[in-house]
Amino acid sequence: MKRLLKVLGVLAAILIVAFLLLRTPDTDPAAMRAKYGTPPSQFVALANGLTVHLRDEGPRDAPAIVLLHGSNADLLTWQAWTESLRGKYRVIRFDQRGHGLTGAAPDGDYSPERFTDDVGAVADKLGVRRFVLAGNSMGGGIAARYAMAHPERVRALVLVDAGGAPQTAPAKGNIGFKLAATPGVNLLMRSITPRFLIERSLRQTVANQGGVTPAMVDRYWELLRYPGNRAATAARFAQPRKAFTPAQLGALHMPVLILWGAHDRLIPVAGADWFQRAIPGSEKVVFADAGHIPMEELPGPSVKALTDWLAKVDAAKPAS
Repeated sequence: MKRLLKVLGVLAAILIVAFLLLRTPDTDPAAMRAKYGTPPSQFVALANGLTVHLRDEGPRDAPAIVLLHGSNADLLTWQAWTESLRGKYRVIRFDQRGHGLTGAAPDGDYSPERFTDDVGAVADKLGVRRFVLAGNSMGGGIAARYAMAHPERVRALVLVDAGGAPQTAPAKGNIGFKLAATPGVNLLMRSITPRFLIERSLRQTVANQGGVTPAMVDRYWELLRYPGNRAATAARFAQPRKAFTPAQLGALHMPVLILWGAHDRLIPVAGADWFQRAIPGSEKVVFADAGHIPMEELPGPSVKALTDWLAKVDAAKPAS
């Protein structure tokens, strides 16, 4: 018994030392705001108690576009798009709850319903009644959900490698998301998220490896470690995934554009085909050289596909 206790004590000591060596602490909020929250960033308090980091750019009387980032991303994923769009459109993007400089939600609720409610709360706070709504990955699923619930507010919908399609086979990447969805391991990830893991996850997410720069890796890694974001990630991945039904999507009657990377390993391009079949009159563009985040991998071609399509939408409907 004494020998067993001694062995257990040694193992415990090894685990404690390993934890201390591998531990990656939270980033400093003030330093992160100074680095990623510079003008035109705003920190806006919503009625639900959440203070949201957002950027609102372009003419105030122009047609509005709201951009929703994906899981473990932030509003800067849309930087190139914003620079192209803000001359003609009012471009609104924000860090969603449990992400970026918004950080943890006071109510601790990371259900799809709360993410969806936040879209309307941000639009209300900024005085925007109708808008084009675009989302990537998780943000695409939220955008679709909001459009179903509030079709009167969504002038047009853009789904970029969006969540919500049924997946018949397990996704091939990325390792970070796999670990976040693994019980037990996801608890360790609240304290241990080394930079190399984030870099590997990003490289598994994109098709163009040259686009994964040190600055990009730093941004994803540092904002993941913003206080509360890692616990929020674990809470989100602990929830069951539920795909939309064709009947739900079939009720969408606003113009819908589907943009997808042909080499998406997280949500294969078959998802784009499924969305197009389910949504009446939707249009689809697949980028041969992109993976899961075309707006960062191929900013020029992807925003051109968007603006060409928006020109048709604007010509067909008043921009109210």
